[in-house]
Amino acid sequence: MLGIYNRNTENDWLVVGSSVEELLGLGYRQVGKEFPVFLHPDSNEEYALARLERSVDSGYTGFEFDTSSGVTLEQDLSRRDLTINAIAQLNGTGEFIDPYSGQQDLDDGILRHISSAFSEDPVRVLRAARFAARFKAFGFKLAHETHNLMKQMVTNGEVDALVPERVFKELDEALSYDTPSAFFKVLFSCGAYHKIFPSLGNINTIQGQTRHFDLLDNLKTNKAAIKFSIWLLNEDVANIETLCESIKCPKQYQHLAILTSKYFNFVTSFDQQNSDEVFDFFRGTDALRREDRFADFMSVFELIGVNVVPIIKLKEALNNIDTCKFDKKNIAQSIIAEKKLIIDSFISPA
Repeated sequence: MLGIYNRNTENDWLVVGSSVEELLGLGYRQVGKEFPVFLHPDSNEEYALARLERSVDSGYTGFEFDTSSGVTLEQDLSRRDLTINAIAQLNGTGEFIDPYSGQQDLDDGILRHISSAFSEDPVRVLRAARFAARFKAFGFKLAHETHNLMKQMVTNGEVDALVPERVFKELDEALSYDTPSAFFKVLFSCGAYHKIFPSLGNINTIQGQTRHFDLLDNLKTNKAAIKFSIWLLNEDVANIETLCESIKCPKQYQHLAILTSKYFNFVTSFDQQNSDEVFDFFRGTDALRREDRFADFMSVFELIGVNVVPIIKLKEALNNIDTCKFDKKNIAQSIIAEKKLIIDSFISPA
């Protein structure tokens, strides 16, 4: 085993000059088959053999791998996406190995691809956009030549080969950042947005859409599902259903986004609704049984500046109905009548 390198502070270990047989002999446990990844026998940290890859077909899975002991560190780093992700640190000495000037791009705040091999993997379009979101607060920008390459990948149909699971994974991680707007703006500017999310409505102007994306930044929540709903709040329910099916997102995300779309006009004009409409709203959102979801639903509107205090107060009043006072034979009808009475008193106070 010639060398072990740590590519970042998260202990992403890369092993050079070794083999599957040697690592197994040292007690490492193999967890990857196509490109061998191993767990350390004591720490359980992941160690990957240095590898080269060659595109043999379109899409994320169309690669052949070479993990022989002759693969060098520089060769392994050359297949990575961005220069800032191609910096290694030698275990033991702490020496940095930076063959593609990643440190300089870190200093300059530039997200730059390493080589034309970037275009062989469509996931890298999503990753570049995600890194733009992750480092937006630090002033990082996409290199002009990288942006042009991503546009070319869209034109050539490379992004059409993206698999749903990878799309959602990158989207979900981008939404976890403080400034996810950059993720969507990068995809929008290179033409990938409507290729990746084709079910979403056509946008008339870039300016109008980018303003909507800005709603996602610096929100006082760490829940990606809430940001997902804010992203889609102007979309029709049918578009949301198609999108969620295509990217296989969790039902939690889908249901919250659909509620937001369906009741957006109702919530933003709550003070103009009549008692029957309010009753149907609480029944339709299942507010009293799905309290956690309803709380997230209210958070969506609160975070975009809508006053939801009256809705929350009314829900609390409905929660406090004493069912013990009702005849058990007619309890369902009695509860409904009580709810309507409380709603009516809130909507039409004496």
